[in-house]
Amino acid sequence: MRATPDLSFGELTPEFMLDALEAAGLRPDGRMLQLNSFENRVLQVHLEDGQAVVAKFYRPGRWTDAQILEEHAFAAELAAAEVPVVAPWSLRDESGQAATLVHVAGQRLAVAPRQGGRGPELEDPEVLRWIGRLLARLHEVGRRQAFRHRVDWHSAGPACAARDWLLANDALPPEIAPAWADVTAQCIAMIEAAFASLPDLQLCRLHGDCHPGNILWTPDAGPHFVDLDDAVNGPVVQDLWMLLSGDADQANHQLRALLEGYEQIADFDDRELRLIEPLRTLRMIHYSAWLARRWGDPAFPLAFPWFGTANYWMDQVSLLREQLTAMQPKDAQPQAPRLDDEVDFDGDGFA
Repeated sequence: MRATPDLSFGELTPEFMLDALEAAGLRPDGRMLQLNSFENRVLQVHLEDGQAVVAKFYRPGRWTDAQILEEHAFAAELAAAEVPVVAPWSLRDESGQAATLVHVAGQRLAVAPRQGGRGPELEDPEVLRWIGRLLARLHEVGRRQAFRHRVDWHSAGPACAARDWLLANDALPPEIAPAWADVTAQCIAMIEAAFASLPDLQLCRLHGDCHPGNILWTPDAGPHFVDLDDAVNGPVVQDLWMLLSGDADQANHQLRALLEGYEQIADFDDRELRLIEPLRTLRMIHYSAWLARRWGDPAFPLAFPWFGTANYWMDQVSLLREQLTAMQPKDAQPQAPRLDDEVDFDGDGFA
């Protein structure tokens, strides 16, 4: 596999990050804790006034400023509609103007208040109904307009881009690449056919990466969303399927509870259930490319030592062949996510 650029944020020393926060108009007291995030560099920082904030330094080259600002605007719009999300603060940029995204010495920074919580108890139907209602409210806001700059997640386009990049960059062992390319081409054709079967599919702005790790629960207020870093235009079922777990029966019960809550607020097009397996397949292909693209960051080989091996790619061929069966139109029953589905591309707890 060809080496990818080193995006390890090596220049982001504690001193640099504290200076950047001061340049943005904040006064940190020196206490900081690095939070779990593979995609960006994210810190919990205490300020002299007693507040604690989450500071995010964005990975170079992943999103444009326009895409990030569109995410921030969506978070602010949700907060204004009283949908519980953590929206970024307005900071001071290098010219002294107020902005939610600031540039400091070549790095891009955003800050939001820290808001704690624990993972939701998805075995509880009432918790699922509550989350379903919350997602319906998020999607009602999302339907007001479409993202102009962010990714569209309503075709096989992201899977095609991932496939093409992996093959062009020799990411697979030569002896496995033909089999993987063949099964991936079949999967992409079935993903496209699934979306083509719903030509009048209604799309909206989504959370985009709505797995249990991106919903935090507090006893008094219930759930709130974090990490809109992967917000996209797409079908609303994309924000539902990653919340399912267990075997098929358990997943069906969970889905029923989610939809009971959802439909208390908004209508749900049941035809979108046909898209669960195509969306899962799309994410699997995209996930492999995400890991390969980040391999030049030293954090990735340490965290994912199994990636890129012959066994990994052979397993992917087998899993994608299983998805060909799962995507057959007769199979509309949801299944539990595989382990790869539960990986947070960002994992930063920051809206």
